[in-house]
Amino acid sequence: MTSTTTDMRTSGAGGLRSWLERYPFLPALVIVVALLALNGLFSPNSLSFRSLTGLLSTYMALIMLAIAQTYVVSAGDIDLSAGATLSLVNVAIVVLMERWGGGAGAVLLALALGVLIGLTCGLVNGLVVAALRLQAIVATFATSIFFTGLALYVMPVAGTPAPALFWRTYGGRLLGLPFVFYVLAALAVLLYLLSRTRIVTELLAVGDDQQAAYQTGLPVVAVRIRGYLLSGLFSALAAFCLTGDTASGDPLVGGKMTLYSVAAVVLGGSALAGGWTTVVGSLLGALTIGLVNSLVFFMGTPSEWQNFVQGLAILLVLMAGVLAGRRARA
Repeated sequence: MTSTTTDMRTSGAGGLRSWLERYPFLPALVIVVALLALNGLFSPNSLSFRSLTGLLSTYMALIMLAIAQTYVVSAGDIDLSAGATLSLVNVAIVVLMERWGGGAGAVLLALALGVLIGLTCGLVNGLVVAALRLQAIVATFATSIFFTGLALYVMPVAGTPAPALFWRTYGGRLLGLPFVFYVLAALAVLLYLLSRTRIVTELLAVGDDQQAAYQTGLPVVAVRIRGYLLSGLFSALAAFCLTGDTASGDPLVGGKMTLYSVAAVVLGGSALAGGWTTVVGSLLGALTIGLVNSLVFFMGTPSEWQNFVQGLAILLVLMAGVLAGRRARA
């Protein structure tokens, strides 16, 4: 009887382990569902279609930034300049759209240049970290200061409004559906296309064992640079979403978001050491942070205590998700 019970437990643990290996974002999904339920308990209206759409619209920028961080973390690196890149692209496109008249052509051209700026920031990071072999955490911290300085040069004072055409489109509807749903669908297509390429597998191989990847003939330096290029690209896309949500430029808006993006990656089930990441988990991790912030507000927490409670809640959720994942994979 004891042997049978032990076999059943082993079989159950093995089944859970295999599920987590296949879907490492499951703990994050469970946490998101639990937080949705808690939000609904304290504020039933928070589960309405309009409220959930607003939540997605507000935190789409963090979702993009968390995905940006994921590709860098896949190779065992980190990007502490992701938020600064977001800020730089944010102020650059707002200023350019305003100077060029704010029409459809001006908006599209400014967005194209915004993508180019993001890729340039990613390339700079890739070169100093991978090619020059500087420590990622120190190098990207330095570049974050540099990018923030550029953002302050472009827009010394926050508050320049974005053209109405841009933010009304982002916050509006197309064919009866909120525009943010089309953004989410485009993101899903982009992530799918990236998953069909070799870049993700190569990033994970480098993150799992950089020396072994080098010995197999993998161009480790080039792969790590590509990871930072992807980070720059998604940081630019995050800036577009943030600009559409806030309808203004702010050279310091991305400061806190960098650490939020790192937390979202870990909450999603990725390993900061590299070799084990999931973009779906990072997306869920970003939503977790948004739901925690909403829950703290709906609970009626005094304003002077909100940051403390938010930080504590995120820490507890992070501990629960990480411990659950480790226990299941043990």
